[in-house]
Amino acid sequence: MTYANNSDIEQVSVFLKIKRKFGKFLAKSFPYNGVRVYGLRLCNFTIGEKVYIGNDLIVASIISENTCNLIIKDRVAIGPRVTLILSSDANWSNLMNQIEPIKGTITLDDDCWIGAGAIILPNIIVGKGSIVGAGSVVTKDVPPNSIVAGVPAKIIRTL
Repeated sequence: MTYANNSDIEQVSVFLKIKRKFGKFLAKSFPYNGVRVYGLRLCNFTIGEKVYIGNDLIVASIISENTCNLIIKDRVAIGPRVTLILSSDANWSNLMNQIEPIKGTITLDDDCWIGAGAIILPNIIVGKGSIVGAGSVVTKDVPPNSIVAGVPAKIIRTL
C-alpha cells in the first residue's frame, strides 16, 4: 500500500520496514505470548504490562510510514484471530484518486478484553474495563466499562 500523491507521509528506512514486517510476523505466528508482545514492540507500537495476545493477530497497517499507531495499555487480553485495522485504502485502484486512505490510531485502554475474531477499525478507543464480543466489528469508540457486540458493535450492557 503506497500513497504516492500524499505529501504528509513520513517515509521510513528499508531497515525499519523489515523490522516492522518481522515484528508483525512474530505477533501473528509465534507460539509464546511474550514473543508476540515483543513483536508488536518491534513495530514501535506502545504495549503495556501483562498484555495477552492471542494467535493469528492481524495488524493491518502500512509498514512504510509512521502515521498509524497502536496503543495497548496494561492488562489487555486480545483473543485469537483479532484484526486491528490501522490503515485501509484502495491500493492501485482508480478509486485512490477519489477516496482518501483511512488511517489512524487504535487505543485499547487498561483492562479491556477483545473477543476472538473481532475487527477494530482505525481511530477507535476501547475504553478502560470494556469487553468487545467475539466477531464484533467496532466502528466507533467504546465507552469505559461497557460490553459491545455485533456488526456494527453496539453497547449491550454496562459493567
